[in-house]
Amino acid sequence: MFQLSIQKREWGVDPTKVIPPSAATTKYTDFLLATAAGKVDGAKGSDKMVTPFEKTKIAAYTVGAMTPCMRLYAYLGKELTAFLKQDENHPYKKWINTYASSDFEDNALQIEELLDKLSVSLTGEELEIIGKLYQQAMKLEVEFFSAQLVDQPIVAPLSRYCGAKYKLLVFSDFDLTCTVVDSSAILAEIAILSFQKSSQSGIDNTLDRTKSADLRNSWNMLSKQYMEEYEECMERLLPSEESKSLDYDQLYKGLEVLAEFEKLANSRVVDSGVLRGMNLEDIRKAGERLILQDGCKNFFQKIGRTRENLNLDIHILSYCWCAELIRSAFSSVGCLDGVNIHSNEFAFEGSVSTGEIDRKMQSPVDKVEKFKSIKSGTDSTTPSLSVYIGDSVGDLLCLLEADIGIVVGSSTSLRRVGKQFGVSFVPLFPGLVEKQRQLTEQDASVFKARSGVLYTVSSWSEIHAFILGSDFS
Repeated sequence: MFQLSIQKREWGVDPTKVIPPSAATTKYTDFLLATAAGKVDGAKGSDKMVTPFEKTKIAAYTVGAMTPCMRLYAYLGKELTAFLKQDENHPYKKWINTYASSDFEDNALQIEELLDKLSVSLTGEELEIIGKLYQQAMKLEVEFFSAQLVDQPIVAPLSRYCGAKYKLLVFSDFDLTCTVVDSSAILAEIAILSFQKSSQSGIDNTLDRTKSADLRNSWNMLSKQYMEEYEECMERLLPSEESKSLDYDQLYKGLEVLAEFEKLANSRVVDSGVLRGMNLEDIRKAGERLILQDGCKNFFQKIGRTRENLNLDIHILSYCWCAELIRSAFSSVGCLDGVNIHSNEFAFEGSVSTGEIDRKMQSPVDKVEKFKSIKSGTDSTTPSLSVYIGDSVGDLLCLLEADIGIVVGSSTSLRRVGKQFGVSFVPLFPGLVEKQRQLTEQDASVFKARSGVLYTVSSWSEIHAFILGSDFS
């Protein structure tokens, strides 16, 4: 009774009172009970699990459906400890400490190990079913948390709190921010394969090019030279001492050195002729097959579906040599509508590339000047709030010029250069907790450009939740 009184006093909850479960809670518990009963979509003969092997299989399915709950609570417990650093008397301190504890982490690891053991004898098809059960369970858990009432101002989702008060401008890099691989290597490969096809077909190749092997060697030498000189360039632009606070002007001057290097590197590629002879249709097909980072496609698709209800513009700023590759990548997943692409363009004669590049964006300086131009051109009657998403040193100026700069991935060169010029890197969620303490009346103006703070994420799913909310459907 004493413990019940404490709960009643601290949380305003009477544990003796029967409270009907929410629809989100019932949905998850019904899913678990159905799985444990063998009612699993895709499982053959799941209504008659009588043999020891079949019982083991159902046990594996059930544990697969339970594991996300344990892992998510362990993760949230650790993440939410950021609140305790701000408020030692937080009303949910005991809840947070329980799920952030090493004991609970051990429990989560234990159920994951059990799932591994139960899955050893399963077929590939059965493992695929477990994967789907895991994914469905995690989705239901997210729905459970999303269904809870929020009675205090929050930062996320950003689009909701901008509303009519702010115009939200979302900028993103493309190569290795949106994509898994760099586009330059893909375009070079298309050029080499294009030459091979023209040679094999017996068509007279009027372009002044060497044979395929020499073309590949030429590209490999250009790539090697670029990487070696890039490292040397990084060393040259770094100051001798680390700045204690953001020194934007010196960083800008340092990246002007990188800008000249990038322009020279592009000239070498054009002069080499490796980009000649590509067919526009081959480029579009390559764009359609580009693999995007986890969560990136969902983010842009959600924007495409809800853009009419959002006071939001989105821009891609990229060094990519051929903007058509980017357009094809977004078009193939239904994300092109509403996405403004700012990049370089190939020159074509008919549908075949000449090897020349219309060089619109080659350096960090080009990117940030375009960024500022777009931002200044926004309707001045409504203040804007800008978000820039990038992954490399080439994005650094834009990341800092944005009101909110978000770094995807873990580029060591970006962090090294940033820290040397006084930039600090903060994981997105703890950073938002700190901003939330400063937030009044849901005022997003607490975010400021050139603050010297950049926010880091491990995937686009975090960006999705921050900007658009937790609906990942």
